[in-house]
Amino acid sequence: MDLPTHLAWLVDEASASRGPDRFLSDLGGRLLADGFPLVGGALTLAVPHPIVARRTWLWQAETGEVIEALGFAAGPPNQAGGGWLSTLGPVQEDKVGQAPDRPVLGWAGARSFGPAEIGRLQQAARFAAAPLAALAERAALATLLEAYLGRRSAARVQAGALRRGTGETIRAVLLCADLRNFTALSEVTEPSAMIAVLDAWFDRVAGAIHAFGGEVLKFIGDGVLAIFPVASSPADACEAALRAIVAARAGMAHLDAVRQAQGLPPLPFGAALHLGEILWGNIGAADRLDFTAIGPAVNLVSRLEGLCRPLGRSVLISGAVAAETIMPLVPLGEHTLRGIAAPCAVFTLPDA
Repeated sequence: MDLPTHLAWLVDEASASRGPDRFLSDLGGRLLADGFPLVGGALTLAVPHPIVARRTWLWQAETGEVIEALGFAAGPPNQAGGGWLSTLGPVQEDKVGQAPDRPVLGWAGARSFGPAEIGRLQQAARFAAAPLAALAERAALATLLEAYLGRRSAARVQAGALRRGTGETIRAVLLCADLRNFTALSEVTEPSAMIAVLDAWFDRVAGAIHAFGGEVLKFIGDGVLAIFPVASSPADACEAALRAIVAARAGMAHLDAVRQAQGLPPLPFGAALHLGEILWGNIGAADRLDFTAIGPAVNLVSRLEGLCRPLGRSVLISGAVAAETIMPLVPLGEHTLRGIAAPCAVFTLPDA
């Protein structure tokens, strides 16, 4: 059977696309080569995620660039695909397959599409059903892994880092933080309200971590363990972690003001930063693994965070981080940390 180039690609190769973005750009390029007057395209997939309901990829024919837009579960219906395409030209959109949350494939033309062109685009959407089903399944798995593991850890797992005891040694700034008086607060707070408190706290601290390039490794009760891997230089990672701490404190100050207006107590917290080497990989039982970080640096940052209360400080910073930053810090001397052989030089922020 002699098929047009784009249909032959959909049958033979499209299922192996590296991702929805690459699928969209490759299909768009082949449609252009087969004579379609395209100026842009869009692909929308539904994803299982606590916040994100849909992911949309937008392709511009002139540059070949693909960007991603998110549709949130609590927000209005996602119009990123059709809405953006309509700014480029006449739009042809088709739902692909039979699933209730089926993908939507759309194209914008340099001119109005004729009846024959619309029919051929609809035929392409039908041929796209099988490869898009495979891509949607992989995208859903990636989204779930990212929600529960974080983006970097999820990418490692998807790349095949699955065996227990395997991992890599990396250098990173570690951030450890938790709420103060959480046990006492939970004793006098309804469980549903307590969950709302934890969500509000985690939104502020995790949001700040992610905004400055860090990754949350795990939530432990009311605590957070995160990393800022050293990519270009230790100074950059330390600066990012310090900025994240400043942003988290600002977010919590705003939350405390809201709670005060409601007659609720503030939510004090402690946080610590340390720069060191960690083993980042799979640890756990034979049938239940955790992709996390271990090592002396993890122990030190945890013990350093525990020093926040006795020192009366909300943020403590190790000498290893202080040595890599130009941000003004206040020295608090050397302190012995439980289980750590050598004393640790401790610093704090000027207003912490």
